[in-house]
Amino acid sequence: MHCPFCSDIETKVIDSRLISDGGQVRRRRECQSCGERFTTFEVPELLLPRVIKNDGNRQPFDEDKLRNGLQRALEKRPVSLEQIELTLNKIKYQLRAMGEREVQTRAVGELVMEALRDLDEVAYVRFASVYRSFQDVNEFRREIEKMGKKSGKSKKS
Repeated sequence: MHCPFCSDIETKVIDSRLISDGGQVRRRRECQSCGERFTTFEVPELLLPRVIKNDGNRQPFDEDKLRNGLQRALEKRPVSLEQIELTLNKIKYQLRAMGEREVQTRAVGELVMEALRDLDEVAYVRFASVYRSFQDVNEFRREIEKMGKKSGKSKKS
């Protein structure tokens, strides 16, 4: 790896740690030439399916778009950045596990809603209101009542 400070190719790994629940490796490196230290992150390169939009257009999966959507839904909620990254990784894992080369945006949206339901109910309702295009307060009410029924069932078990 080239040093970002002097561009020399001789760098030495001085520390490696697993992060993001084992999905990434964080490495501290030191340049053998200038002595500067820097951090690199290593992730496996796994192909995610292409996304088929509602209008039929196909585009590569955009991790940043998914992350931004999660962050918008979770804005001002007591959820850490690490929890957001774990949720993002869970959704990407589920997409890869489908084994499909292409998936509908609806499938991605449903995975996001399922993940948000488990993570933070307020964020779930926020996301659902945009994703399902709620038109009035009654649609919010129905969605919240459905959530109450589901959590009531799981508490009785």
